[in-house]
Amino acid sequence: MTEDSVRQRRRGRSRWAVLLASVTLIAGSAACRDSGRDAVAAVQEAADSADQLMIGLTQYMTNQGVRQAFLQADSGFIYENSGHIELKKIRVTFFAQTGAQTSVLTGREGTYNMRTGQMEARGDVLVVMTDGARLTTSVLRYDQSKNEVSTDQHYVYESTDRHVDGEGFTSDPAFTNIRTQGVRGRAGRFTLPGQ
Repeated sequence: MTEDSVRQRRRGRSRWAVLLASVTLIAGSAACRDSGRDAVAAVQEAADSADQLMIGLTQYMTNQGVRQAFLQADSGFIYENSGHIELKKIRVTFFAQTGAQTSVLTGREGTYNMRTGQMEARGDVLVVMTDGARLTTSVLRYDQSKNEVSTDQHYVYESTDRHVDGEGFTSDPAFTNIRTQGVRGRAGRFTLPGQ
C-alpha cells in the first residue's frame, strides 16, 4: 500500500468515527428531550385547546359587593365554552365579613368555575390561618355561594393546642365552624355549653 492510500483509509475511518459519534450524540440528546417531553406536550396541548392563556391571573370573589376571597395564579388556561379556568400555582386569600384576612390557601394547581364561583385546589394544598394554625390535604374545594371550604380526602389540622386527622370536612374559610368525619387526634381544651 502506498502512503497516500493509508492516509485515505485513515481519513475514511476518522470520518466514520465522527459520523458515528454525531449519530450517538443526536440519539442521546433526543432521548434526554423525551423524558421532559411529556410535561411540555401536556402544557402545549392545554394551551392549544384553551381559548385564552393568562399569565399572572388575579380574580376577586365577591358576594353582593363584599369581598370573600382573592385568587392568584401563576397562569390560567381559560375555556370559555365550559366556563372554567385551569390554574397553575394558586394562592387564595380568604376574608371575613369585616374585611379582615382569615386564611391563605396554596396549591400546585386547581380549577375555577367562572359561572358558579366554585374552585378546587389540588396538589400539596396548605391552608394557613391568621392564628398560625395549618391544614394540609391533597384536594380542597371552595363554594363561593355558601362561603365554605371542604374536602372528602384525608387532612391534617394543627394548631398550638390541637392535632386532628380526619377523612373529609366542611367549614367556613376561617375554620371556626368545622363539620368533620373520621376524626383522630387531640383537640386541646374546650368548655361544654352551660358549664
